[in-house]
Amino acid sequence: MITLEQIRQISIASPSKIVMLVIDGLGGLPEPKTGETELETAFTPHLDYLAKNGICGLTDPVSRGITPGSGPGHLALFGYDPLKFTIGRGVLEALGIGFELRENDIAARGNFCAVDDQGLITDRRAGRITTEKCTELCELLGHITLEGVELSVLPVSGHRFLLALRGEGLAAELSDTDPQKTGAAPGMTLAMEPQAKHTAHIANKFVDEAQKILAQHRPANMILLRGFSKLPQIPSMGEIYKLTPAAIARYPMYKGLAKLVGMKIFETDDGIEEELRVLSACYSEHDFFYVHVKETDSAGEDGDFSRKVKVIEQVDLALPQLLNLKPDVIIVTGDHSTPALLKGHSWHPVPVLLYSQWCRTDEVGQFSESACASGGLGRFPAVDIMPLAMANALKLIKFGA
Repeated sequence: MITLEQIRQISIASPSKIVMLVIDGLGGLPEPKTGETELETAFTPHLDYLAKNGICGLTDPVSRGITPGSGPGHLALFGYDPLKFTIGRGVLEALGIGFELRENDIAARGNFCAVDDQGLITDRRAGRITTEKCTELCELLGHITLEGVELSVLPVSGHRFLLALRGEGLAAELSDTDPQKTGAAPGMTLAMEPQAKHTAHIANKFVDEAQKILAQHRPANMILLRGFSKLPQIPSMGEIYKLTPAAIARYPMYKGLAKLVGMKIFETDDGIEEELRVLSACYSEHDFFYVHVKETDSAGEDGDFSRKVKVIEQVDLALPQLLNLKPDVIIVTGDHSTPALLKGHSWHPVPVLLYSQWCRTDEVGQFSESACASGGLGRFPAVDIMPLAMANALKLIKFGA
């Protein structure tokens, strides 16, 4: 696999433009009654047009058989090996809401959740409470005091919040308290390295105090913590690819990811049509655009097959706005699969299409899992998408003599 340093040496700036449309949790599994996935069920004439006139395949975000989180999945899409650049969810949430992490701060992603009288989780997302309710609960938790530590509890979106710890001698090598399933009790934070024992004690003290405060706030009567992390050092896309990258994303974590790799963030609170209008407005200023669609993943996690189909169709309906801009390269893919049948992320490879005037078209005529399985790109690591996009944008010079 070519390294980022080697890519940096052969990348060049040019006027050509790349758009990467990431439909979060895109991949699915066949619905038993129809034998078709969400993507295969959806009416997608514009995606099918791109597939027919481009080249398709399947990608593995991390490695075969590995179920990726959104962070690793996106890092791979941006060309960063997720096994080398491990970035905790807490840092991404912090950056996404504009919280200024210091070098030694510890950040964790929090979920408000529901537990029953036996302390077992009944809903990991607390019924997807509103951001307003999350803000109210964060204010309550913000009054918790921990000796020797400055505490910040800030709302992110819906049931999600940020926990940030600031103080001396803190370490991020901590286990999650989220068992990632219902019917289980929240765990304790464990120190994965000896130097993290003090921080684990602090985190568990916070959870204990939070449980007392939230006891009467059903369905958000408990919290789950994961992704303890410190701010990493990572080269920017500008350094590596000579790009002026922009991100159009609505959810904080994805804005955090984009900010981490040096993208300029363009804010929008509406759906894909508004995101593409923002893209049109800033199109002359940048040469790489990351556009993120979240609702497919949310529908998959909720087990709502029909809603996921509808979101895919909404994306397809808006695509003429993108096609009218005539980018030199269009990439459409997902950061991972989220089959509604599994109600969560999965290890299944993700469909991808690449559209440019320089690609060798294949026999694929539909953008779907089964069609992409026979595409000309084959099955390959997602980290190779960026070199392919750069090559088709004529932004890479020859490697070697």
